[in-house]
Amino acid sequence: MMRAENLVIDEIEPGLLRVMLNRPQAANAFNSAMARELLALWSELAAAPGGVRAIVLTGAGERAFCAGADLKERNGMSDADWQTQHVLFERQYMALLELPMPVIAAVNGAAFAGGLELMLACDFAYAVKGARFALTEVTLGLMPGAGGTQFLPRAVGERRAKEIILAGKPFDAEAALRWGLVNRLCEPAELLAEATATASSIAANAPLAVRQAKHAIHHGLQLDLKSGLLFEIEAYNRLVPTEDRREGVRAYNEKRKPRFTGR
Repeated sequence: MMRAENLVIDEIEPGLLRVMLNRPQAANAFNSAMARELLALWSELAAAPGGVRAIVLTGAGERAFCAGADLKERNGMSDADWQTQHVLFERQYMALLELPMPVIAAVNGAAFAGGLELMLACDFAYAVKGARFALTEVTLGLMPGAGGTQFLPRAVGERRAKEIILAGKPFDAEAALRWGLVNRLCEPAELLAEATATASSIAANAPLAVRQAKHAIHHGLQLDLKSGLLFEIEAYNRLVPTEDRREGVRAYNEKRKPRFTGR
């Protein structure tokens, strides 16, 4: 696995990777170096997943999951440099979206601006009860530019998304849970354990089946229902000739746990 200065990357059990944003002194905000490291990591995992079956993405410390882009680094940037940096950010988010294995966000604190967009780019999220969320870009003369205007309406509906984005006001973890932005609220001491337990359950399942199901959900939502159903069947049929499918049926009939290999 790659080395990184702004990330902590650990295989916490076989098939399960934990990635921690590690700039707590800056509320885990993105700078160019962190974005390059995330892009390199996601690209490496997409090109050669190896034994990684699930990922937990979190932030260092108790203050923040991610505060978005580092505005201290951006202070005084030329327009051209700003846009060049943003292309790097865009590529990182797109690489995360295209990962074949599920990614769970373990939101350990504030998720603002690009940090909330990072959470939304994950497959689902758990958060601490004291977490705060916001898309604050319009308060700075900008707008969400890493998927916020697209992810958020799909998660909470158009009218709620407009209120959140256009007002730019923070909201609490209870609202995030109520609106469907996060799946579960946890005590701070239990967040990583709960996210890891779910990721471990995912990692124990047939990896090709998990990846095909994620693929069908993600892309099927962009289609009309009939086309989505056809897409689902295409994804399903790719699993029929796999060894994991045969192993799953054997294990069921032999009353034992299956041993999935990803083949």
